Amino acid sequence: MPSFRPLPPSMTKPPGRRTAHDPDASGIHVPVSQAMVDCAVYCDGARLPGKYAHAAALDKVHEIEAQGSSAFVWIGLHEPDDHQMQAVADVFGLHVLAVEDAVHAHQRPKLERYGDTLFLVLKTVKYVEHESMANAREIVETGEIMIFVGPDFVVTVRHGEHGGLAGVRKRLEESPSHLRLGPYSVMHAIADSIVDSYLDVTELIETDIDAMEEDIFSPLQQTKIETIYLLKREIVELRRAVSPLATDLQRIGTDHADIVNVEIRQYMGDVLDHTIKAADRIASYDDMLTSLVQAALGKVAMQQNVDMRKISAWVAIAAVPTAIAGIYGMNFEHMPELGATWGYPLVLLVMLTVCTLLYRTFRRNHWL
Repeated sequence: MPSFRPLPPSMTKPPGRRTAHDPDASGIHVPVSQAMVDCAVYCDGARLPGKYAHAAALDKVHEIEAQGSSAFVWIGLHEPDDHQMQAVADVFGLHVLAVEDAVHAHQRPKLERYGDTLFLVLKTVKYVEHESMANAREIVETGEIMIFVGPDFVVTVRHGEHGGLAGVRKRLEESPSHLRLGPYSVMHAIADSIVDSYLDVTELIETDIDAMEEDIFSPLQQTKIETIYLLKREIVELRRAVSPLATDLQRIGTDHADIVNVEIRQYMGDVLDHTIKAADRIASYDDMLTSLVQAALGKVAMQQNVDMRKISAWVAIAAVPTAIAGIYGMNFEHMPELGATWGYPLVLLVMLTVCTLLYRTFRRNHWL
């Protein structure tokens, strides 16, 4: 029996369209503008001049559509709180479950449909620059982008300090022919940009793996298994961001053909191919790191054996003078060479000779 957790009070209202947002518990309105990165209206592939609030932008779209032209609004938000997100949800009619996911984040990549609105969750990744693996504490930084796509709107919600969409918006505005395909062209452009970043990050990680492989198989380098485990942990995080996405992108062309036009489905097919390519790379890196862990453990075991042989050799060499000195340290009157003039130098010479012979023997056998 599945269990359901209650929704926050601000999300239990049925979806509808409004022109104002709710006040918080103290009665003070939380302005959506604090979380809004950009809001624009696009008509026939071109951005209309001027600045819009989210409700006014949607009214403008309806006005254009009433005149027989096609238009949509794209609003971008960065880490909105409950009230800010609810204000946008009320205007665009977003489903309460998707709104909750957009606010609280930490979602796996997924694609869900609510009526004629698609809700796509994408993980953003960023390669963290570092001088060497020995000094690295993090290799991949992740964030999230949620995309609500309806017949006449796109709402993007970003979590994390990286993965900004300003570049994607600029490239789209420079390609009116693509924007004319409607709001789903924005979904494609964002997904394409994020998946391309997956390929870029995997190429950079491959450089780290190559450097680590060289260190492991170099006899003069000290092997640090902790760095391998760090990179393997980052690969696991990257795999969780990429692997589930392939199935969801495939569903766009099969389950949602009634709302996504043919051209966009073809473009999303190319994104799917790149996603599968990135997922295959990550899987191969995971297998490679598993092999490197085994190789590193073998190298550590070999180093320990070498160290034990060195220790044993030095113990054997030290045992000779220790034994001789121990024997002559016993308080007996009648012992060889006790009364001889050259007894003491002779014993020292014997110690030195035997130790030298042992040392040369161990060196010849590569124990020292």
